[in-house]
Parts: sequence; C-alpha cells; structure tokens
Amino acid sequence: MNLWVIQSLNSLALGGVLFILAAGFSLIFGLMRIANLSHGAYFMLGAYVGLSVLRSGASFVVALLAAGVAVGCLGAVVERVVLRRLAGNPLSQVLATLGIAFIIADFCLWYWGGDPQPVSPPALLAGAVRVFGMAFPLYRLAVLLMAIGVALLLWLLLEKTRIGMMIRASVDDMQMARSIGIPAPLLYVLVFSLGTALAGLGGVVAAPILSVYPGMEADTLPLALVVVILGGLGSLFGAFVGSFVVGFIYTFGQVLLPDLAYIILFLPMVVILAARPRGLFGRITA
Repeated sequence: MNLWVIQSLNSLALGGVLFILAAGFSLIFGLMRIANLSHGAYFMLGAYVGLSVLRSGASFVVALLAAGVAVGCLGAVVERVVLRRLAGNPLSQVLATLGIAFIIADFCLWYWGGDPQPVSPPALLAGAVRVFGMAFPLYRLAVLLMAIGVALLLWLLLEKTRIGMMIRASVDDMQMARSIGIPAPLLYVLVFSLGTALAGLGGVVAAPILSVYPGMEADTLPLALVVVILGGLGSLFGAFVGSFVVGFIYTFGQVLLPDLAYIILFLPMVVILAARPRGLFGRITA
C-alpha cells in the first residue's frame, strides 16, 4: 500500500511538471502548427537560469520570474528572426527548431558544465507532510497546486480575454481569422513567447525534483510530445488530462517494469490514436 500511495503522489507531481511544460508546447503547436523540437531545450535553459539566480541569493519566486522572462524573450527573438522567415515551410521550421535545441544544449554544457547540479526547494516548502501516515515532500504537492494555478490562468487568458478569443479563432480557422482582421503575426510572437516562457518556468519548477543536468531536454521532450498528441491538438484541457495520464503511466512503468518503461508509455498512446486520431480531446481544425 505504501508503494502505491507514494508512487501515486509522485505521479501527480510529475504530471504537474509535464503540464507546465506541455501547455506551452500545445499552444505553439495548436496555433502555429510547428512541432517545436527546441521546447525541451527552453525547459533546460530555464532550469539553468533559475539555478544561477538562486545561487546569486535571490528567492525562488525571483528565479521563476527571471527564467520565464529570459526564456520568453529568447523565444520572441527566435520567432521573429528565424521562424517567421521560414513561414509556410514546416519542414524547415522543424529543422530550425532542432538546430536551436542543439545550440542551447551545447551552450548550457559550455557555460554551466556537465555535472548534475541539485536545487533545493524554497525554505517554505522544504519540509514533509504526512499522507496516510507516510512522510512525503511538501514541495511535490506544491508542484501540483502550481500546475493547477497555471491551468486556471491559461484558461482565463484563452476564454475570458480578447487575446484569448483571437488565439482560439486562429486555431479553429486561420484563414477566416485573418479575413476579419486578426493580427496573426503579432499572435505568433505572443504565443511563441508565452509557450517558451512556460517551458522556462517549468524548468525551475522541476529542478528541485529532477535536479539540473545536461540532457534534460532529451528526457522531457518525448514526454511533452506524448502529452500533446494524446490530449489533442490545441486543447488545453487535453494537455492537462494527458499530463497526468502520462505521469501515472511513466512513473509506475519505471517502478514496476523499468526495462519496459517506454513501451508501457508509448503503446497506450498508439492504441488511443488508432481509435481517436485527433487525440482524446482534439478538435477538427480548418
């Protein structure tokens, strides 16, 4: 019983991290139709930026904000300078994002070194709580609350603001959205910047759980891809549900059958996509 309870809580914590990462990927993929293969690299870069800010003596909240702003600004530059010049050429865009991922990964390795670097949770969340008589890190439960908070803020942005209305209209029918005057180029840079900022923020959130190390992007990007494809293109709710489904499958797969963890993860995705090619909550888009 202890095993099941602890691993279930670990699954919720991993699902929270995956949602913060995959929400940005889903926004970019849903609006711009770009499979942003550099998304995991932004996640890793955010973790390293947060690590540097924490070592300077700043608080964890400042590290979160600094990583989100820094990585979001980098994403805006990449969209304006690189991806916009490749508009209409999806293969070149995918190749460009893959190249950017390699550049960021090599930069992190050169600047911060190749050793894994642990990150302590904020002092307020450094303790443990008793769950069914067992001690469990308080920070991991806080990650779940952070993910729910991010989900609520994104829902408010997409459903209750004018910018969100334009994003949803563009996801559903880009040609019609442009014909009624929605500024697609501005939306592109805003969405790409927001998506990368969420990845950077997610890196800081994940750092006390995963530590910070070269190769973070290679470990997390496949999970984000599975979440987005499983949940459905352009669906925030799908990304939320898919994150926790993947969190549970991957956590228990590693514990019960570590040699088959990726088979256990990808096989249900293949079965679900065979039955629902648009994912669990995907919609038909024009």
